[in-house]
Amino acid sequence: MTAYERRQALLELLRTKPGLHVPGLAESLGVSEGTVRNDLNALEQAGYLTRVHGGAILNGAASQLITAFGVRHQEYAKEKSCIGAGAAKLVEDGDSLLLDASSTAYYFALNLRNHNRLRVVTNGIEVARLLAQNPSNTVILIGGQVNPDGSSVAGLLSEQIISDLHVQKAFVSCSGFSIERGLTEVHLEEAQLKRKALESARQVFALVDSSKLGQEDLTIFARLSQITHLFTDPGISEEWKRRLQESGIPFTVCGGES
Repeated sequence: MTAYERRQALLELLRTKPGLHVPGLAESLGVSEGTVRNDLNALEQAGYLTRVHGGAILNGAASQLITAFGVRHQEYAKEKSCIGAGAAKLVEDGDSLLLDASSTAYYFALNLRNHNRLRVVTNGIEVARLLAQNPSNTVILIGGQVNPDGSSVAGLLSEQIISDLHVQKAFVSCSGFSIERGLTEVHLEEAQLKRKALESARQVFALVDSSKLGQEDLTIFARLSQITHLFTDPGISEEWKRRLQESGIPFTVCGGES
């Protein structure tokens, strides 16, 4: 577990079990009390919490951010982790990448920790924090309006920045996927940003867990013809395997067959 992951786990513990003191936090995380104290000090400096005798309490904004991102992060975690590990095999040291702010992209980013000299463009705040821990990486967090859950940035400024960039590989998720409409998104600003981002990418890789197959949301941001390869999980049905094969879109069932 990296320092970043440990501190995220620590924040989640403080949210769900606010009465825990340093010894209990250390036992839950399997680390020393000294490590917990150092992490609490770092998180206090970053504005996430306030130290109190024997422990800490979360600041209100931090609690809301953790809750919003944590819920998405935990949904279909096994499937997203599988997809992230499979798609990460396409990444080489020195690649230029575009990642969206999805929780699936975060799982993908977790599998890039042993890669170096990556040039990463993202509107995902948590993704940017994670990959920026490697000093050899160049991570560009796109500017714009911070969304209410505090996990991403979108808006006209973000689109203008992206239009001036060119990346080798884009890895994006979606709210829904269908053969007829392609990749769809429930949030209009997020969809517009992704649409613009895909124009700047040489290759587009769709990270779609099986729960999203057959779902359609408000607006389209990528047609089938724009997708270089689709990654999904072993929960995909035989019917959906057949439909993807008939559509001609290359796909990989991560941890399974291609």
